Amino acid sequence: MEPGSRPCGGAAAAEIKGGRENQVWYLKISKLALAFAIIHSKPPGKSCKEYTEHLAKTVSERDFGWKSKVEVLEAEVLRLRQELLLNKVCPRFCLENGKPDASAETLLDQEHVNPVSYSSQLEDSGCDVSNDYAFDSLGTASDFHQSEQNVNTSKPWLEMVPPLNLCCTSKKEFLTVPVQFLQHLLEIRRLSEGGILQADFTELENDTFTVCNSLSQLLDGLTVFYNSPKFPVSNFVTEAVSVLISLVTDTKLSNHVLKKCFRKLEEFKKSLIQIILRNSSVNRFQALHAVSQTLVLLGKNNILRNSLISLLLSEVRRFAEQLLQAYQIQAMYDITQYENIFPLCMMLEQLLQNETEESNISSSDYDGEEKVKFLRNLDQIILHLSDEFPLFSLYLWRVSVLLNSAQIQID
Repeated sequence: MEPGSRPCGGAAAAEIKGGRENQVWYLKISKLALAFAIIHSKPPGKSCKEYTEHLAKTVSERDFGWKSKVEVLEAEVLRLRQELLLNKVCPRFCLENGKPDASAETLLDQEHVNPVSYSSQLEDSGCDVSNDYAFDSLGTASDFHQSEQNVNTSKPWLEMVPPLNLCCTSKKEFLTVPVQFLQHLLEIRRLSEGGILQADFTELENDTFTVCNSLSQLLDGLTVFYNSPKFPVSNFVTEAVSVLISLVTDTKLSNHVLKKCFRKLEEFKKSLIQIILRNSSVNRFQALHAVSQTLVLLGKNNILRNSLISLLLSEVRRFAEQLLQAYQIQAMYDITQYENIFPLCMMLEQLLQNETEESNISSSDYDGEEKVKFLRNLDQIILHLSDEFPLFSLYLWRVSVLLNSAQIQID
């Protein structure tokens, strides 16, 4: 064979096979050498198995320590990238906001010292399903609408949002980093729109990593909370939800967010829906309302609303078909999941009503595959279930009316 030429055909296959055999052989020899080393260094009075487990535990603890250090360093890198991005978007805001201010830890102080007082929540039996409470259990709906309406111009603009303080030292403060960063972006956006500041939001396109990671941290933190909610809800969690909703409903920032983080937002919505369906706690209705509230508020964004309607239609249709099958063969059905399906029906009805009422949004936006599947055999399902499950059948009928009325408007 000439120098520089490569083996071909059978010779190449044989060379690859020989290389793999050598790797397997070296691995066996390494394991054997490790075994001899453990036996040779084993202290007296301890078996080989005990000593091996001790060594494995020691190595895993060291690995955990390194992982913790890596997480700290990654958090610091993200913090620096957030500061850099804010400086690029609006240098004046970051320069002035860098001054020391006693209000830096306002939100965290509120969380530890003065949490939101919901006396009714503390004594809640879990059976309150009134509509007024169902979609305002977090208190975010009223806060969100109030923050949309006006900005308090009587205060200096630098006092409207706490200075950037992104150090995160505990799991309880995990939401601090993304909330304060996104809060600053929203404040810059609002102040630039009012002509108080000049900002270049095209910089967000140049650093999608920072925005996406910050939003991912926020969504992950909220998912952890909704999986194991604690009431009364702290001011800081309420503020986190408010920041998320403000971000996805802002006409300019939402475009940047949805372009790069749509998949993460879809995963977040799916996770919240599954949290609702799988919750089997006796006193769970308060938590279900809190999750429903967040999903309905996410539906304020037209793109997220359409995909959310599709997800809800799919889950309600799947449960209706399972319930019909169980009814026809006289089998047992999951009463907990039956109770949990109603928050999904309520959300679906509200989202469809919001979509229909907005005359500037075409009803055909949610005229998709899931709508066709949902309406296909719905009349038969309602007919069979109406006697045994009248409330669920009523919700199915109301949703079908909203879907069909939209089709009539199109025609």
